[in-house]
Formats: sequence, C-alpha cells, structure tokens
Amino acid sequence: MKQRVPLTLAAVTAALAAVTGLATLTAPAADGASAAAEGKPAARMPVERSLLVCPAPSTSDIAETLYTAITPGAAAAGGKGTARLLGATKEAKPVLELKEPGKPVGAKASGAEAPALTGVADGFLAPGWSAQQTTMVSVGRNRGLLGVGCTAPGTDFWFPGVSTAKGREDYVHLTNPDDTAAVVDIKLFGPDGAIKAEAGTSENIRIDPKSTKAISLASLAPGAQLADVTAHVTTRAGRVGATAQAGEEGIGSDWLPASVDPAGTLVLPGIPADATSVRLVAFAPGEEDADLKVKLAGPSGSISPAGSEQLHVKAGMTASLDLKDVTRGEPGSLVLSPADGKKPVPVVAALRVVRGSGTKQETGFIPASAPVGARATVADNRPEDKATLLSLTAPAGADAKVKVTASPGTDGGEPASQEVTVKGGTTQTLTLAPAGGKGAYALTVETLSGGPVHASRTLSVPRDGIPMFTIQTLADDHSTVSVPKARQDLSVLTQ
Repeated sequence: MKQRVPLTLAAVTAALAAVTGLATLTAPAADGASAAAEGKPAARMPVERSLLVCPAPSTSDIAETLYTAITPGAAAAGGKGTARLLGATKEAKPVLELKEPGKPVGAKASGAEAPALTGVADGFLAPGWSAQQTTMVSVGRNRGLLGVGCTAPGTDFWFPGVSTAKGREDYVHLTNPDDTAAVVDIKLFGPDGAIKAEAGTSENIRIDPKSTKAISLASLAPGAQLADVTAHVTTRAGRVGATAQAGEEGIGSDWLPASVDPAGTLVLPGIPADATSVRLVAFAPGEEDADLKVKLAGPSGSISPAGSEQLHVKAGMTASLDLKDVTRGEPGSLVLSPADGKKPVPVVAALRVVRGSGTKQETGFIPASAPVGARATVADNRPEDKATLLSLTAPAGADAKVKVTASPGTDGGEPASQEVTVKGGTTQTLTLAPAGGKGAYALTVETLSGGPVHASRTLSVPRDGIPMFTIQTLADDHSTVSVPKARQDLSVLTQ
C-alpha cells in the first residue's frame, strides 16, 4: 500500500485556496495544454506601479526648466493612486504631483541646482505615467533647447552619435533610483573599434543609492578626439537611468536618449523639413559587418538619398554618413534595412540634426526608436503656432491607422483627438492642440489597426533668431502586463 505523505504547509495553503474557490497558478500540463491552447490567451492587466528617472537638467546658472507629467486616459470612479516627481536623493520633496489621469501638471526650476528626479506612480495613476523635462539655455557655450523624456531605469544602453572631438562636451548622466548602489561600465567605440580608456575611469563606476553622476566622455579617453563615437553603458550591479547630453560650441546642445536595442531594421522618425545638416551614426555590436540600405520616408513615399543609398558598418566599429540637407523642404524619417541580398545584422543608430546656419544654428538628436505599440505619450507640447509638430512613420509594406489625442493644457483647455492613416513607406505630420489650451499639454498616440508606427515630436521655441528645437521619440508606455490564466488544481489534496 502506498504510504500517504503528510501535507506540507504549502500544500495545505493550496488546498484551502482551492476549497474556498481561489485560483492557483499551476505548471503547464504534460500534453502541452494551456490557456492559450484552449483559446484563452493571457489577460492583459494595468500595471500597478511605474518608475521613471529624469537626469539633472543643466549646469548653467541661466537655465530655465519646465517639468511636465501626465497619466493618459480618463479618471476612474473611486480610483486611488499617487504619482510624483521628486529629487533623486534621500528625503527629497516632490517637485510635482499628479491628482488624476488625463490632466497634465507642470513645475518650473531655474539655474544649475535643479536635481535629477525620480518619478513614482502607483494605483490608477501608474498605467502610462509619462514625464518630460525641457530646458532653455539662451546663451553661453552650450546654449540650446534641451528636451528629454524621463525613462525607466535599466541595465544596458547604446548611445551612437556621441563624440570626444574638440569643441564637443558630451556626458553620460547616470541616475540610481534605488536603495542599493549600482556599478556601471562605459565602453567607447570609434571608427577603428574599441577606444582604450584611461585606466580606472570607465569600469566599476559606483553610483550611490538615490544619487546621480555625470561622466565626461572625453575624460575617459583624453587622447581620442573623434567626431563619431558609440557609447555602451552596462551595469554590473543594480540599475540606472542613463541619458547622454551633447553640446557643441557655436552649434547648440541637446539630450541624446539611448537607441532602441540592436536590430536588423531601424526607424529614425521625424527629421525636420528645414534641416540644414543630417548625420547618421551607426554601430554593429556583434561579430559580423552590416550592410544597410538607407531610405528616406517622406509624405508621398520612400526614396534613396542620392549618393547615400547604402552604409557599410564594420563589426565593432562606428560608421557615419553625412546626409546633408536630405529632407529638402519636406519632413521625413530615415529607415535602415539590410541591403539587397544581405542578411540582417543587428545595429544601433542615431541622427544628429542641425537647423539654421552660421551663428544661428541649433542641434538635436533622433535615436532609432521602437514602434509606439498600443499607446505612447510625449508630455510637453506647446500650443503656440508651429511650436509642436508630430511625425508618424509606417515602414514600407503595411499601412497603419492611429488615434492622436491632445490633452488639456496644464492651465486649461479641452482635449482634442484625430484619427490618422499612415501609408506604408511614408511619414505623415500633424499639429494638434487642445481647444483653448493654455500651458503645456500631452500628445498620446494609440495604434488602432495595421502595421507598426514610429513617432516623434519636434518642439520649436525660437530665441533671438536661433531656431531652437528638440525632438523626442515616442515609445510604447507598457501600461499593461500579461497575466497568465489561472485554474484550480485539487490534485494537491491527494498527494
């Protein structure tokens, strides 16, 4: 006779759960039966907590920074939750606090003392929680309009498009939102491969809990003055928010967010129509060279830029391509894909964009971006004429339909929405603002049907004849997570 094994505490708990009608998670059946196989896909549920990190805005005493945050959607009856941006230090006070979905809030800071921030949202304010900081530095060595979306912390970041050249001041800002220290490595790659860093400067960089650190890229390799460099940031322990800041004397400055993860096909959306200089920088992190076909997706279709139809990227090396004034008066987006007959090789990429000429130039960056997915939001837009332009790009082969919603402004207004069809291989632009909107407002893009859509928003704030601007790409806000189906398992009662 088989001896009965006494029930463990875990088994008793499971048994009680089954008896009282509560679901328990079980391992897949041996025959492969699962919820998905039964035609019951895993449910998607709203996230319950979201964490964002914003870098310290500027070292300029005349910097003026605007923070804007929103959770998109409509207020839920009886919903509870909190959403705050607060200094990324211990015992920091909130900079701003959100009270309900669908209405953005803003806050201002002046000078060089504005800190890096951590944004934490929970409850009904967590799904889609988005924040951005926009800084105006009107004069000085690194004047410019610097905009960046606050991002989730991570462990691996690629920054093609940074530089160690004379006249450039490029930094990687590392912010640790957690209660334990993070340890970070930074590797630099130029046109000839890995750049040898000065001993002890690029590895095992400690970022204390609830703190931030800006690392000068030129200081990591003092002898290497290179125009086009790729920085790779990884963590040995913990996680950080990482964003690059690039400034060029006489040209301007802006933030350079991380490129999307290495992929064989990339989209860099939203090159302004009046761009006077566009430079593509790409890097192949693997062991194989990449041969890329370069296409410009404009309002009426895709073309190959004359003389710049392809780019060869050697493995482990940074390559660049000067596209000059590639848009020629029409807005567009760059699409990189494997050259004809070539196998896909994962790469990362970014664009350096210049508007204006002479002493009236300004620079911005467009990293390769992921699709907007189900929903994506950019928090800081301005209702002034021609200040905000949204670019939507569908790669060749599939049309897509999206819904764009403009929230009320931080100081009032009524939301507005518009549905847009983006034909495959084209870039469509639109301006949408809340009716009677005052203050900054958010733009939310939702995919309704069709293929993937990539998006960016150009914010233009001219100052003293300089076409100051900043471009932010939009990415899926990951406001929902997949929750596996659960079922009762009474077999524990007989074990």
